[in-house]
Amino acid sequence: MSIPRLIGMIHLDPLPGSPGYRGSLDAVTERAVSDAATLREAGFPALMIENFGDVPFFPDDVPPVTLTAMTRIAAEVASAARLPIGINVLRNDGLGALAVAAATGASMIRVNVLSGMMYTDQGPIVGRAAEIARFRATVTPSTLILADVFVKHATPVAGAAIELVALDTWERAGADALVVSGTGTGAAIDLDDARRIRDAVPDAALIAGSGATAANLAEMASVIDGAIVGTSIKVDDKPTSPVSPAKASDLITAARSADWI
Repeated sequence: MSIPRLIGMIHLDPLPGSPGYRGSLDAVTERAVSDAATLREAGFPALMIENFGDVPFFPDDVPPVTLTAMTRIAAEVASAARLPIGINVLRNDGLGALAVAAATGASMIRVNVLSGMMYTDQGPIVGRAAEIARFRATVTPSTLILADVFVKHATPVAGAAIELVALDTWERAGADALVVSGTGTGAAIDLDDARRIRDAVPDAALIAGSGATAANLAEMASVIDGAIVGTSIKVDDKPTSPVSPAKASDLITAARSADWI
């Protein structure tokens, strides 16, 4: 499978075991399936599912209950939407994401720190590319890895150059696409940073991991190859809100104008 150029994000409500969980996994699942249906009807070609509501996040390995809940939800979303899906287990459980992908047939995962190290609100997070590459080869070799470069809500190690980090993530860590994001959820990407990555790794698919909107997608498309879109297609531009059918449709119109779909 090739990397989808447009991926609609499903921000899950808090899952069992997280402080914000409201006591009904059925309700969390129904909301995810509803958002997936809205995205499909708007014309999104692929979806991404992440445990956005599970704040505060574990830095890497999440509890088993998180993975089992995400597996159930991902399976129901995939069955209902009949679209390729991706898994992102926050904050940085790439091995867990692969396990969910293996159980549900998900075609891709997102890993926030695949290689190197980033300082985050969860503390220092160190990439586990060697383990992830070997585990993928064992359990789900066709699953694609979308790996962030200088991921949002994080600070790079002093002296780290975005070009070299991108090159290492692409050539040495086994990424199938590179993700560039803004400073936080919904924040626009720095197009100069994106250009630097593009120049350093011209063969890599470059995906915007935050900040894509119907208004700026044409400008972004001059530099990047695709986008994971969440906040700008939600009611009131809040990631915890439901997907807005009108905003999702506007985004699709912009993507068609950019020849992305």
